[in-house]
Amino acid sequence: MAVPPFDVTALRRHPDVEAPNLQAWDATDRYLLDLAAERVAADPSLRAPGAVTVIGDRHGALSLGARLQLGAATVRSHQDGLLGERAIAANAARLGVDGIEQLPLGRALVDGARLVLLQLPRANAALDEQAALIAAGAASDVVVLAGGRVKHMSRTQTGVLSEHFRIVDATLARQKSRVLLASGPVPGVGRSYPERRVDAELGIEIIAHGAAFNGTGLDLGTRELLGQLHLLQRTEGRAVDLGCGTGVLAVELARRFPSLSVLATDQSLAAVDSATATVSAAGLRDRVRVVRDDGLSAQADDSAELVLLNPPFHIGAAVHTGLAERLFADASRVLVPGGELWTVWNSHLGYRGALERLVGPTEQLHRTPKFTVTRSLAR
Repeated sequence: MAVPPFDVTALRRHPDVEAPNLQAWDATDRYLLDLAAERVAADPSLRAPGAVTVIGDRHGALSLGARLQLGAATVRSHQDGLLGERAIAANAARLGVDGIEQLPLGRALVDGARLVLLQLPRANAALDEQAALIAAGAASDVVVLAGGRVKHMSRTQTGVLSEHFRIVDATLARQKSRVLLASGPVPGVGRSYPERRVDAELGIEIIAHGAAFNGTGLDLGTRELLGQLHLLQRTEGRAVDLGCGTGVLAVELARRFPSLSVLATDQSLAAVDSATATVSAAGLRDRVRVVRDDGLSAQADDSAELVLLNPPFHIGAAVHTGLAERLFADASRVLVPGGELWTVWNSHLGYRGALERLVGPTEQLHRTPKFTVTRSLAR
């Protein structure tokens, strides 16, 4: 008997940012579940424990859908972001769904899997690392259904999958989504992760997993912020690299200002693993602590003298200021009175008003047509 489609509209994004223009699912989730349901109907053994793995599920549509629509006995699921992990758990608890095991990106996630549902990541390096892991650890008859919104897909994604699978086909578009079908795994090919590169200008080794923002490169906003650190007056006490990525800002703070104790924090598991490796390579594990956190939710009030922040301005594919403002508020709470928040942001976003409102008096330290660097004093 056919199982009705999972009602993805029952999902919430909480504790992730919620807004009228942000959904906990998209048409790609529905397309992936419908295609997977056809395969499970043809081969009911795909419902067996350990057969289904989900990668890149944002808020639970695929993980819960695999249990409820596909009838999978268990689901192993990986979501890089901590907010996504918590949203999946919250949705599962609210809807009474069990049998979902959330795991880091590693062999235990894919071992013996026969059907993998994957939301295509934005970075090809992330897809490369995921595809290599599946090819090496999943069952020999594994089928990967990798979906995305057509406007964000490119032929290079097909090329990445083709390095790790002998057969890669594409479906027709449906509701502006398309799915790539990969089978015939070819283990042991391609690049190894994490990748490593020495930045010639800074003289530090940057280490990055595929999903870490900007990989082993140094994004332009971070360079602009680093270029203003000579103006820093608070060079003792406790500093935070908020949204640390690969940990470059944390390493540079510790190297330039030996009297600072530095905390690096990010909600991305790939970022935390990358930053931990970057800090270790710099020989600074005794002075820089790296943690995974939703902003600064685990940090005490009035516990830092300095916070550095290069905030994201996208939530998924949408340009949205909600996450940045949440980080501003977190920094304000954690800073001691008179503590400093140094922020670099895309000039067109005009964050100064939000910084004044959420943190305190804000001055512009540097501005280019693309980036603005500001210093805000916590009230």
